[in-house]
Amino acid sequence: MTVDAELPAGVPGIDVPRLAAWLARELPGSGRITAIDLIAGGRSNLTYGITLDGGRIVLRRPPLGHVQPTAHDMGREYRVLTALGGGTAVPVPRTLAFCDDEDVIGARFYLMDFVEGRVLRTREDAADLTPGQARGLSDALAEALAAIHTVDLEAVGLADFGRPSGYMERQLKRWGKQWDGSQEAVRATGTTRELPEYDRLVARLAERLPADAPARLVHGDFRLDNALARLEPRPEIAAVVDWEMSTLGDPLSDLGLTLVYWAEASDAEELPVGATITSAPGFHTRREFAARYAALTGFDLADIDFYVAFACFKLAVILEGIHARFLQNATVGEGFDQIGAGVPLLLERAHRTLDAGSLW
Repeated sequence: MTVDAELPAGVPGIDVPRLAAWLARELPGSGRITAIDLIAGGRSNLTYGITLDGGRIVLRRPPLGHVQPTAHDMGREYRVLTALGGGTAVPVPRTLAFCDDEDVIGARFYLMDFVEGRVLRTREDAADLTPGQARGLSDALAEALAAIHTVDLEAVGLADFGRPSGYMERQLKRWGKQWDGSQEAVRATGTTRELPEYDRLVARLAERLPADAPARLVHGDFRLDNALARLEPRPEIAAVVDWEMSTLGDPLSDLGLTLVYWAEASDAEELPVGATITSAPGFHTRREFAARYAALTGFDLADIDFYVAFACFKLAVILEGIHARFLQNATVGEGFDQIGAGVPLLLERAHRTLDAGSLW
């Protein structure tokens, strides 16, 4: 395999000559590299499209710069995708090869098939969707989530993929510690930010912690814009992507977060993050999506208010961290000045959900 002479020498995060030599050994016959482009970047794992004579494939690697030793585990992500691609109903890209030699491109990475599909986020993205297609996508997403949560862990070799015992309690502590760190960072900027509803919410969640659920595979960040969608010949989820937070735990934590991100046209407020496409005509309401999921899995959603409130808490912690970085002038780009306003909104939504004992 040779590198195309016209390929730019500098591809951030990729040593092209070393990658070409490695591919020649691991995927012989795939042809020369003719182009590499960054599909998705940021604080998450980086995704590159690699065009070869033999077709197009995808490379995933950790973010550039320093990362936590236990974060961005490429081997773990490769393992779950490979397991799910072995005959389960979960739509995922087919994995091709894994490299644990950091000398090749500067980090461990893996390769998978390129999957044709659309990432749908905004109402503008829905401009060409009919209400029937939007409803079909809603059903398809519920089916994908149900498929993840009903995987036979023993059969696919993922029975030891996490520690489901005490999962929700550990999550509460983990995100609480992250909140404390963000508050210290905010105070260091000389900014006063009173959010008393946070402490009250933590206390309410701690009182409502559910008993351990049976071990299930959890995606960790499941939503429509973490999937590749197709509309023809019928609406479907071609692949669920971004598995870096996957583990074994309580499946309703996934459903709760999906519902928090799920916008409706009648919502009184709009979150400063996440997709808005589900507010377009034809998409399920949150209640309809939850009902479809329950019908597919048979899971009891009597405590769904807790899981939605918990997801509001988790997302509030994440946004407070971004807000702290904004105050420290450590963000690049537009819109970060609006992130902080989403925190009290989410805290209020969490309390409203717990007060109602159902979806807001």
